This record gives sequence, C-alpha cells and structure tokens, in this order.
Amino acid sequence: MLVILMIETIQWTDDTVVMIDQTRLPIEEKYLTCRSYQEVAEAIRSMVIRGAPAIGVAAAMGVALGVLHADEANLDREMESICDTLARTRPTAVNLFWAIERMKRLYGSLRGRPVAEIRRRMIGEAKLIREEDIEINRAIGRHGAPLVPAGRTVLTHCNAGALATAGYGTALGVIRAAVESGNRVDVFADETRPFLQGARLTVWELQHDGIPATLITDNMAGHFLHSGRIGCVVVGADRIAANGDVANKIGTYSVAVLAKENGVPFFVAAPISTLDFSLASGAQIPIEQRAAAEVTHVFGHPVAPPETAVENPAFDVTPARYVTAIITEKGVARAPYEQSLRDLVK
Repeated sequence: MLVILMIETIQWTDDTVVMIDQTRLPIEEKYLTCRSYQEVAEAIRSMVIRGAPAIGVAAAMGVALGVLHADEANLDREMESICDTLARTRPTAVNLFWAIERMKRLYGSLRGRPVAEIRRRMIGEAKLIREEDIEINRAIGRHGAPLVPAGRTVLTHCNAGALATAGYGTALGVIRAAVESGNRVDVFADETRPFLQGARLTVWELQHDGIPATLITDNMAGHFLHSGRIGCVVVGADRIAANGDVANKIGTYSVAVLAKENGVPFFVAAPISTLDFSLASGAQIPIEQRAAAEVTHVFGHPVAPPETAVENPAFDVTPARYVTAIITEKGVARAPYEQSLRDLVK
C-alpha cells in the first residue's frame, strides 16, 4: 500500500506566513515568506498561492498577520482595511470570503479584551483553519475513494491537490485516498490552459507521491473520454451554488459535457465552505477576468501577434445536470442538489 507524504503548502512560522511559490513549480521548489497582510494579498492575487481552500487559509493568516502588526490605537479601523484588502484579491473563490468572515466574527467577539490576547487568539484561529482544512480534505478523500472505479484511469482538470489546499487536496485527495486503500488507478491530467496548473502542478504532485500520471492537452479530453479508458472525472470547485451548479477552473464545463456524452461519471470534490447557499444558481457566481498576457504569452514569451484582443475568464460554471455527485467532508450529495446539499450541513 502506497503511503502519501503531504506537501506543505502554507504554514505560520515565527509570526510570518510561509507558502510554496506555485508560480515557480515545477522548475523550482521555492518558498515565499510574507511579513505583512499586503504581501499575503499580493501572493493570492498573483497566484503564488491558489486553489479555493488554500486561498481561504492564506486569507485567515493574512488577517492574523495584519492584526499582529496593526496600530493598537486604531485596531478597529485597521481590521476593516485588512479585510477589505484581502477580500479584493480574487472574487470567485468563496472560501476567501468565508475565512475573512470567520476571522471577523472572532475579532468582534474579542472587542474590549487586551490587544495581546486578541492577537494571540487571531493567530490561533488562523492556524486552526489550516489544521481543519487538512482534516476536511482527508474526510473528502475517505468519502470519495469508494466512487473511483477499480483499476481505471481518472481524468482531472486544473489542480485540486495539496497545492490548492492546506494539504492532501480535494479532487487529488479522493485519488490519494483511493490509492491508499489499494486501488491501482492512474491519472490523466489536463494541462489546463492558460496558466497550466495541470501540467505544472498536478503532474508534479502525482509524481511526488508515486501515482502514475499522464499529461494531456485540454483538447484531448474528449478523445480519451470517448475511448472508454477513463473510469471517472474528479475535479475541485471554487464555488458551488445552492442548486449544485459548480464554478471551477475554465475548461471544466467542457470536460463535464464530454463526460456526460460518453457516460463517464463526473465528480466534484469540495469542502462545505465552498457551498454558497446565498446564490440560487451558478448564473450569479462572479467570474474573475485575468490579464491578457496569460493567453498571449507562455512563460513570458509571446505566442500571439501584438495587440491581439483577448478574453480570459479564469473560471466557468458547470450546470448541476452534468454533475454525477458532489463529494464533501460530510458525505456525498447527489441530485436534486437543492435538497441533498442542505441535508449535509444540517
């Protein structure tokens, strides 16, 4: 049985936030040390750290770091500025806002306490969010592993592994748990244009764990889904609406449609914190638009003519009708999602 060694994505170390720089992988394994909440915000914005759960952990640590260094006389005002700065980094990942709100609630409950206690408790809460995320991901893996067909190939899109979380991963957590249980699966990873998270990060993670991985371009997914080789698709999520519509990395919708057409189960793995019951459907999910250079350039080298017009949405929305099941730490939800998702959080 394969034993998985966890990649450390983000940690609180000596009153700094230390995170692996995902923009440098797989060429260089380098860690970035953030000493201010502004540096944490920039790390989120520039995708040094990415993936909805990891962004949530980073945001919580950013708030704690900001409070640690804030002016005691203006703590309330600075807290507001800290949270606003972090909230404006990336609009789609609901875990970002969930973590900030959790830190806000704790801060509100501590008003009137000594500043030293407030700082200590805020740091402790950020550390707790990280620890909880790792355990949540392991629980997602336990619930999802039995759904993975034995001895088959699993297709995944983008990176929903340890690097997208505090550790272990959501979609890759399901795959890891299946492998740890003795299921001999291999993985096909979409490269995931334009930021290449599948090529750079997912394959690196799987090689790190000794899980057989094959890289394919995004436009090969239909070919392999039609071939009969793929046993299931497992992806992560950045936000899930009340009706089960799923926002995930751009290209996920295409994979889901192709999976449905070819009778391949399409699973979404995500923590409860990714659910957004305030949105009735995916049509209300804000979609982040990113820089044109991500499309016109590859690692700084131009691949399109100058002044090319570009659309670069970072995410798309997969309607619930294409989703076979949503795997969470509380269990597995199936259609109709309006009811099954709410049942999980009761």
